[in-house]
Amino acid sequence: MAHSKGLAGGREIRLPFSKAIEISISNLKIRFGRSLITTSGVILAIAFLMSVWSSNAIVDSLRAANRSEVNLLLQKNGIETGLNDAGQASAEAEARMHEEKSKQTWLITLSLLVCVVGIANAMLMSVTERFREIGTMKCHGALDSFIVRLFLLESTFQGSAGTAVGIVIGLALTLVLALMDYGSFVFRFFPTGGILRSALAAMVVGTLLSLVGAMLPAYRAAKMEPVAAMRSDT
Repeated sequence: MAHSKGLAGGREIRLPFSKAIEISISNLKIRFGRSLITTSGVILAIAFLMSVWSSNAIVDSLRAANRSEVNLLLQKNGIETGLNDAGQASAEAEARMHEEKSKQTWLITLSLLVCVVGIANAMLMSVTERFREIGTMKCHGALDSFIVRLFLLESTFQGSAGTAVGIVIGLALTLVLALMDYGSFVFRFFPTGGILRSALAAMVVGTLLSLVGAMLPAYRAAKMEPVAAMRSDT
């Protein structure tokens, strides 16, 4: 139930968190097309991230197996093994692997930055389209914190859904490519723990990116003057 108290300029209404969730889901359904556009950016970024992480986990697992037939397949695919009988990589091989992972880190960082910018842009457009809606809520006493919560929830729902789909797509593509390159060895030396850790990390990253991308639009929406928003022709 909403709570209210008297203020000099009218009423201040405190809506429950469940109401914010209900309104956020309703807004996502109404703006389903724009939500898909925003979510697609998250899906692509997380799919790329998951693909790189899971591919590295599979390759590291195959390299750690230190089997001659597996090493031949790795070398055939241009992957440095450089392991001795004790299963340790040589200094040269370690340097090459470190350089390759550094390049991947930069690519991942750039893709995630593009994802954040895309989310922020989409949410800012959403704020612009909803001037009257925001003004109406504020005229009825909605607090700034409620408006911020509303936009952050919408972004979190989109981000979580997009992240989950991206994880599945990234992992599926990686497994298909790995099976083509290494055959049944992928399942014989499958890094279950590494894949699960990568999926969990990707889920956290995707959700956090969605929150970060929505902070500025949410703040802008919360600080709008009700009268100015109601006069908007947008």
